[in-house]
Amino acid sequence: MGRLVLMSRVRWQCRRGMRELDDLLLRYLDRRYDQAPDDEKQAFHALLALSDPELVGYLLNHQRPAAELQRVVAHILERPGA
Repeated sequence: MGRLVLMSRVRWQCRRGMRELDDLLLRYLDRRYDQAPDDEKQAFHALLALSDPELVGYLLNHQRPAAELQRVVAHILERPGA
């Protein structure tokens, strides 16, 4: 699968229909994904496979995700310029 197709697919998966989630996920994709280590990319893909209520819990309600997702969630929640 070509990189362009992969990135288009990942971008589509980031669109959850809830603006807050979309903004967080797309910001991570645009600012960090390309430079992230492979294990972090895998964790991001695992996060995208979760249901919307789980994502809301982890990204908006600050519930603690499973250990393998904690690093990518922390990066998603980082504020630009912080």
